[in-house]
Amino acid sequence: MGTLHGVGLGPGAQDLMSVRADRLVRGAGHVAFFRKAGRKGQARAIVDGMLHADAVEFPMEYPVTTEIPVADPRYNDMLSAFYTDCTAHLRGLVEAGADVVVLCEGDPFFYGSFMHLYTRLKDVIPVEVVPAITGMSGAWTATGQPITWGDDVLTVLMATLPEDVLAEKIAATDALVVMKIGRNLPKLKRALRAAGRLEDAWMVEYAQMPRQRVQRLVDADEVTPYFSIVLIHGQGRRP
Repeated sequence: MGTLHGVGLGPGAQDLMSVRADRLVRGAGHVAFFRKAGRKGQARAIVDGMLHADAVEFPMEYPVTTEIPVADPRYNDMLSAFYTDCTAHLRGLVEAGADVVVLCEGDPFFYGSFMHLYTRLKDVIPVEVVPAITGMSGAWTATGQPITWGDDVLTVLMATLPEDVLAEKIAATDALVVMKIGRNLPKLKRALRAAGRLEDAWMVEYAQMPRQRVQRLVDADEVTPYFSIVLIHGQGRRP
């Protein structure tokens, strides 16, 4: 039996990958990665030029992303069936003796799709996980400012949360990371304003990638790319 490797690629730059991740990617005979239908896939784009010429690629195309609300019962049903199909294919490869590398943006265990494969497969085939620098770490480094000091509390939120929940949690924290922004940006700005923190917020697009852009959130466009993170830096205790 082979092994399924969930390999964290980091925030987007090849030279920010770990040595272990680099070794596994370059030596992979089978490579799997998630992507939106019709797209190359960001994880696959990160490893351009690294894969062996004979590597067999298995793109896993999401059946739905933002086409229907996450609260719609069809959303979970479609994704559940999708992950079931993906795991069946990967399990077959591993049971036949193949080592398979699943490319993961950021860290595999931090809001990543790989987790849905891991929980389905970890008890039936050998699965190993390679951790990585998270996208949010790449983002706050891009601002040139520490994200936390001393006893600061850091909160990580999804912009998909209800506006009142966002405002409450933003007001209660010292430092902040907000992910999954996209079409939720106007709602997020309202929540930040209600919490009295809008002027403190920064937007980082494509952190550690060639298209990286860092700006204050009040100056940001109303439409943002998928790879966008909003930050508020803590100002806690220091000598």
